[in-house]
Amino acid sequence: MDPLAESLRLSPELYPQALTKAGLNAIRLTEAGYREASFLDARILGPGMPSRTIPWAAAREAADALPEACDFIFHIGHGGSTLLSRLLASPRVLPLREPAILRMLAQSDEVYAARGDVMFRLWSRSFAPDQRALIKATSFVSEIAAKILARPSKPRAIFLTTKPETYLATILGGPNSRQEAQMLASSRRARLEQRLGAVPAARSEGEIIAQGWAAEMTALAAPRERVLRLDSDEFFAEPAAALRAAFDHLGIEISDADIAAIVSGPDMRRYSKAPEHAYDLALRNDVLAAARAEHGEEIRRGLRWLEKIGL
Repeated sequence: MDPLAESLRLSPELYPQALTKAGLNAIRLTEAGYREASFLDARILGPGMPSRTIPWAAAREAADALPEACDFIFHIGHGGSTLLSRLLASPRVLPLREPAILRMLAQSDEVYAARGDVMFRLWSRSFAPDQRALIKATSFVSEIAAKILARPSKPRAIFLTTKPETYLATILGGPNSRQEAQMLASSRRARLEQRLGAVPAARSEGEIIAQGWAAEMTALAAPRERVLRLDSDEFFAEPAAALRAAFDHLGIEISDADIAAIVSGPDMRRYSKAPEHAYDLALRNDVLAAARAEHGEEIRRGLRWLEKIGL
C-alpha cells in the first residue's frame, strides 16, 4: 500500500478536512483535537496549520481496507445537538462534529455517489478498538438522513428535535440565529416544498422561522429504523435520562454514576459551540423567557403559519 494511504488507514489522526479536485486536503488532528472541536470545517484551521493533499486514488486505497462503522446525530439546529455530542463523548465514542465534506455529500447526489463510500469509511476510523465514531451532522444534512440510514453498515442515529414554540423563541432570542434564519429562508422553503408542495408565503419574521422549523422537521419525519428520537426540552429538563437512552441506543454500557458525573461536569455549564463562554440551563431559560416576552406576537404568527400547513 502507498505510504500515504497506509498512514490514512492506520489512524484518524490524518483528518480529511476538505475535498478538492486533486483529492483530500488532510490535517493532523489528535484525539483531544477531535473532542475539543465544535466544527470540523474551515473553522478548525489555525494560522499556519500544516496540511497535505492526499490523491483520491490513495484515499480510496486506504478506505478499501477499512470497515464502515459510524453512528449519527441529526437535528434541526439550535436545540442542543453540540452539547449532546459533548456529553456522549465518552472513551468509547469519538465525536466528529459537522464535517465539511458531509455537507458536500448532502448538497450533491453526484458527489455522494462518487465520494460517499470512501468518506464514510474514513470517518469510521477510531483511536481504539472499542471506540466508535459518532458524527454530529449540520442541520441541513438531515436531507440525506434516510439515505445514510439505509447504508449497508446499518448505522444508528439520534434525532434531536425541538417543539415549534421553543424553536421560535430560541431563534428570536439571538441576533445571530435571526440573521441565519433570514439567510436560509429561500433554501429552506425550496426544501420544504419538495416534500409538501406549495405552502403559504412566509412574510413575517415569525413565519420565516416557522418555515425553517418545518423544513428541518419534515426532513427527519420518515426514517424510523435504528433511530432514537429526543426532544430538546426533555433533554434539558432531564439530561441524565436522555443520556441513558442515548448510550443504550448506541450500544454503550455506562453506569448511572458515570452519567451523573457527566451531567454534573463542566460541559453543562459552558456554551457548547464556544466552551470558553459560560452558559447553563438557567441562562437558557432566561433567554427563552425574554424572547417570549419581547417577541410573543411573532411566535404566535409562526405557530399560526404552521397550523395552515398542518404541522
